[in-house]
Amino acid sequence: MDHAAPYPPYYIRDILDEVKTIAVVGASPKPGRPSYGVMRRLIAAGYNVIPVNPGQAGKEILDRKVVATLADIDGPVDMVDVFRERSALKGVADQAVAIGARVLWTQLDLVDPDAARLAEDAGLKVVMDRCPAIELRRLGR
Repeated sequence: MDHAAPYPPYYIRDILDEVKTIAVVGASPKPGRPSYGVMRRLIAAGYNVIPVNPGQAGKEILDRKVVATLADIDGPVDMVDVFRERSALKGVADQAVAIGARVLWTQLDLVDPDAARLAEDAGLKVVMDRCPAIELRRLGR
């Protein structure tokens, strides 16, 4: 899929309908940060959200225990939502593949064709340069 082109509406909708557990990589405990607001919106929408941030591991963000890495998550993860710099995306894609995630999603302005290809070659669906909170609102949820 061309990650610079718009995604078909059904593609985004189907992902947000199917996923239940979302790991937020780069989760922040600061209410003013985008990752905090997106986590709050995903939790309000009924998703099981797991914050991932090595600097916050063992603490809580929005009453959810923070883990250091994706590998530290007990149980299946449907979607990995990434709030990290572009240079970290390939590593996060590798980790998402390793834990058996079904979707790699990167936030606004985060696009890495190599990370996308790596994830897609392993069978993951990929969404880049989109915000799930915005997409949920667009879908009327």
